Amino acid sequence: MLSKRIIPCLDVRDGLLTKGVKFRGNVDIGDPVEAAFQYYEQGADEIVFYDITASSDKRDILIDVVRRVAERIFIPFSVGGGIRTLDDMRRVILAGAEKVSVNSAAVRRPELIAEGARAFGNQCIVLGMDVKKTARAEKTPSGYEVVIDGGRMFTGIDALQWATEGERLGAGEICLNSIDADGTQDGYEIALTEMISSRVGIPVIASGGAGRPEHLAEVLTKGRADAALIASMVHYRTYTIRQIKEHLTGRGIKTRMYW
Repeated sequence: MLSKRIIPCLDVRDGLLTKGVKFRGNVDIGDPVEAAFQYYEQGADEIVFYDITASSDKRDILIDVVRRVAERIFIPFSVGGGIRTLDDMRRVILAGAEKVSVNSAAVRRPELIAEGARAFGNQCIVLGMDVKKTARAEKTPSGYEVVIDGGRMFTGIDALQWATEGERLGAGEICLNSIDADGTQDGYEIALTEMISSRVGIPVIASGGAGRPEHLAEVLTKGRADAALIASMVHYRTYTIRQIKEHLTGRGIKTRMYW
């Protein structure tokens, strides 16, 4: 059995670590480089870095911050936000990232996924999906819609259809974020996560809603996720990563416990 991964998420705005609720009301809470190092030392399995306004501001990602994080940690490191071309991917990888996450740009030009997979390998390409619950309709039969540009633009694209298309194009894994649950600390969107996880053959990272270790246990079992993204519960020091992993181990969920 593969170990489940616990992945702190660093949302970065103007070079600072920030956190909001449902993509609104963001508050700056610290230095992303120091936070990444602390989570690395606590036993994080990976780190995810999102430049949350690069896409909506139509600017390049903060390469200097990426480079400084990569110099301090020695675990897989995924970077997203403002990645629109192969050159953007190359710059991020050369700065020290193992993976690149494509989201808004891939929706606008799906071939970006295939191009990245051919150039750098499927294992490097993460399809980031920001998803909101909606009415079941002809365009959104799953009842979930893909939203881009940091939650600012509704696409009319069905989340399940986009996940399966992303896999077909060559994405190596999916980071699935529920906008409805994001930052609430009330638990992950289990129905959404289970739906996507059961219909694709690549790993799914659940994102949005973690507030207690029980929430991770639920999404890693009932939700069938391969990994869980966390933010508020560690940013605000409510729990350490070791405490979360000890809880999961006690529930019979395998995680990496030695580092």
